[in-house]
Amino acid sequence: MISSYIYRITFITVILVLLVHPGFSQEKQKAFIWNAGDNALEWHHCPEFMPDDCRLAVLQGNPEERNADIFFKLQGGTTAPHHWHTSAERMVLISGELHIDYDGQDPVFMRPGTYAYGPAKLPHIASCVSDEPCILFIAFEEPIDAIPTGD
Repeated sequence: MISSYIYRITFITVILVLLVHPGFSQEKQKAFIWNAGDNALEWHHCPEFMPDDCRLAVLQGNPEERNADIFFKLQGGTTAPHHWHTSAERMVLISGELHIDYDGQDPVFMRPGTYAYGPAKLPHIASCVSDEPCILFIAFEEPIDAIPTGD
């Protein structure tokens, strides 16, 4: 009888602690969607070493913190120069045709719907070879950066 009472008190205590824990008391996030052509997207300039008409749109998260998602847009016929990222990249091409050349590997060719994984700190060049802009969805694990190699 006493062990049953102690079990119930312990169980109730654990439940109460979980309910007041900050992770459980925060307002739940709402689901949402973005379309690459959405007029509400805020397109920002890419880092200075990228082509002048390169743009980024933050879809989710804070780019200065972990786990942010973006759309990366290169105009047709332009190239993102040799660079690397602190974070791994998980990518899906939304529009256009994109060649990505990772150092030490065979180049890859992406068409809409293609998934690609880019390891952290692996230098690469990306070229939009289509007439239309290349829009690439990228999920970053670490804060977003792009470091030019100068090559």
